[in-house]
Amino acid sequence: MDRIMARGMTFKACHGVLPFEKSEPQTFRVDVDLLLDTSLAGHSDDIKDTVSYADVFAQVRKIVEQESYQLLEALAENIAAALLLRFPVLGVEITVNKPDAPVEGQFDYFGVSIKRYRN
Repeated sequence: MDRIMARGMTFKACHGVLPFEKSEPQTFRVDVDLLLDTSLAGHSDDIKDTVSYADVFAQVRKIVEQESYQLLEALAENIAAALLLRFPVLGVEITVNKPDAPVEGQFDYFGVSIKRYRN
């Protein structure tokens, strides 16, 4: 299966379990893989035969910045559902990273990765 990849989309938003996380924006990084057949676009060289990167970015940004979830799992699930609903893809892989998670200690990030497929 072919894939379109978006890596390192970075947003400031309020997601988390702790009270301050609901009001103080933190950094979230999102990676998306869209699973689809890109052969038509590869032959036609026409944007109408594939998925617009800008539209994917806008959809992810809307969910991350305009909604609020306690868990990264819920954020990833809602991104996946929206992309499957809006775009002609067979599946999606979503990774959400939270580099500033409120955890004592040194780490690069905490994150969640999910794979969802069209029914």
